Amino acid sequence: MTQLTIPDLAGKAVLITGASTGIGAALAKAFGAQGASVGVHYNSSKDAAEAVAKAIIDSGGKAVLIRADASKSAEIARAVEETASAFGRLDGLINNAGGMVGRMAYAEMDDDYYDRVMDLNGRSVIAASRAAIPHLKRQGGFIINTTSIAARNGASNGAGLYGSSKALVSNITRGMAKELIGFNIRVNAVAPGVIDTPFHERYSTEAQMKANVATIPQGRAGTAEECVGAYLFLASPNLSGYIIGQVIEVNGGQLMP
Repeated sequence: MTQLTIPDLAGKAVLITGASTGIGAALAKAFGAQGASVGVHYNSSKDAAEAVAKAIIDSGGKAVLIRADASKSAEIARAVEETASAFGRLDGLINNAGGMVGRMAYAEMDDDYYDRVMDLNGRSVIAASRAAIPHLKRQGGFIINTTSIAARNGASNGAGLYGSSKALVSNITRGMAKELIGFNIRVNAVAPGVIDTPFHERYSTEAQMKANVATIPQGRAGTAEECVGAYLFLASPNLSGYIIGQVIEVNGGQLMP
């Protein structure tokens, strides 16, 4: 993939949650390559996160490892503060941490499952953003949320609540965009479709993946690297300064809203 230079990202300090694997890891490396200082957040995948941070530093960039349970408000708020402290500022937050937790039909789910899914995918976005806002107000900046194609199509095969939690993220994006643009903080989101990452290795069978891919006009799953451009675009005020409250769909044509 050709690396394009986006000059107004150089020198920015960005926290990327869920940055140890998949889309988050690809984002961390891409922002590092643009000259941004990157907070590489992880929870349990320490070795993978260390490898991401090392790749950024080895290529001449700046990175700091931040561990926190994104589903716990106090911990993810601490992650924001640690990133801002490490770099002396915070210019951007990418709320990428999330997960399905497990597949469970609505008829079978209990309150504990509901809390775990909604805390990880919804509460984490609000808590991290709330902590980041005072820092972003100082000079303006951006928040980019990772939602999902499941936010629009309702998901399937026991992933319904995950899809609903991502629909919440999409609407949080719109509401925050209205509230924060007056402080020169732009809020947008990216909605990946079927992306070949550890997410699907964990939650989808081979048969489920084949069935999903069969509905994609492009005929294949996407890669984490193919999601990166949408985030870089939304982070750059030169490229997207008049875009707020939008959700960019990255799904190979599987859903064309």
